[in-house]
Amino acid sequence: MVSERSLEVLRVIVEDYVASREPVGSKAIVERHSFGVSAATIRNDMAQLEEEELIAAPHTSSGRVPTDKGYRVFVDRLTELRPLSSAQRQAIETFLGESADLDDVLARTVRLLSQFTNQVALAQYPSFGSARVRHVELVALGPTRLMTVLITDTGRVDQRLLEVPPVDDETLAEVRSRLNAELGGLALADATAKLATLAASVGPDRAELVARIATSLGDQVAANRQDRLVMAGAANLARTERDFRGSIHPVLEALEEQVTMLRLFGEMEIEVDAVRTSIGREHDTSGLGEASVVATGYTAAGGGIAHLGVIGPTRMDYSNNMAAVRAVARYLTRLLGEDER
Repeated sequence: MVSERSLEVLRVIVEDYVASREPVGSKAIVERHSFGVSAATIRNDMAQLEEEELIAAPHTSSGRVPTDKGYRVFVDRLTELRPLSSAQRQAIETFLGESADLDDVLARTVRLLSQFTNQVALAQYPSFGSARVRHVELVALGPTRLMTVLITDTGRVDQRLLEVPPVDDETLAEVRSRLNAELGGLALADATAKLATLAASVGPDRAELVARIATSLGDQVAANRQDRLVMAGAANLARTERDFRGSIHPVLEALEEQVTMLRLFGEMEIEVDAVRTSIGREHDTSGLGEASVVATGYTAAGGGIAHLGVIGPTRMDYSNNMAAVRAVARYLTRLLGEDER
């Protein structure tokens, strides 16, 4: 059984090691922290922590570093989330508040979060399985060139260019009106089925035009229904390469193959406003055994819970990262909800 003082020793070992990247010894703990006991007593506490596999010696020196189990105890029992500064809170509101659409919001979100945490930041697009078509726009860019614009009630705007038979403004307006009458308010799954039959429901003079437009919109609907991530801060991972005993390549591969990260997010059972961590070998099967993930959920009107978080080495500032992830996710939920009112 680990004593309360030993847990406090674990806390300072984690915090000092995260700050310095140097193994922490009993002498340094006595010099830096006010425990009011001798170095010998601290060594006894460290021996107890080592016996419980909460710290380990990376080599023959007297210093110790946290293990994955030690980080877990720290996160679950010892960490205190540091509130963001007023400047950081203002940066969230200002930077994200200037976003033009959902794509821009999420791109800005991960850029900001990677700057706050010095980690790789990831944001999942909201679950569009429950999204609905808000509006379809057709923009003529030339006699035979169109832009199809699909807007969902989640705030997602998707644009595609396509070549079509020559079309005049009146015909285009009539097709646009028909599309919105048929698709407006439909769930994306239902919109897919409707688009598949749309060309057959118009006259032969418009069948090819409507078929091409329907194919383009069908591709856009399919893209909106896919789970996908936006990422920023990969350079931060390269700067922490020394924290990986092996190689950072498995982490880079997991980031590139988004299915791995999406699966890990799903396994973490993330909820809105509840920050979760997955540390080292807790998710070793995903090839990320030397990395930690800090994540939470956010919501967008018309969508389900989506995930937002950071990934980096197990030697990370959990307190700061958990606070930053939670604060950014809360603002993101509020911002996307406001966009729908």
